[in-house]
Amino acid sequence: MSEDCDEEEVLELLDDEYARAILTATSAEPMSAQELSERCDASETTIYRRLDRLQDCDLIEEQLQPQPDGNHYKVFVSRLESFSVQFEDGELRADLERKPAEEDVADRFTRMWQDL
Repeated sequence: MSEDCDEEEVLELLDDEYARAILTATSAEPMSAQELSERCDASETTIYRRLDRLQDCDLIEEQLQPQPDGNHYKVFVSRLESFSVQFEDGELRADLERKPAEEDVADRFTRMWQDL
């Protein structure tokens, strides 16, 4: 788990219906905060609060999505691959697996340019 988040914090975060909805939606496709607000039936303020907490625990990643008109906007992608809880010998053990972080557009462009 992230050094900033212990098992208890992750369990508390996953107990939140909006955090779970965000992780579920962004595991299928990158989504903006506005899209998440509509999908989760929550205010953008609520979504941004959950996104901050999810980012603090490294469970969601922010990416820039370029548009054909030259603009770009932020989208969010789930990094949570799996989360399991085991009770053994009187102790709780939580295992968290994250997807590898994706390169942002600037990093991909730099790598592509260097490969030429």
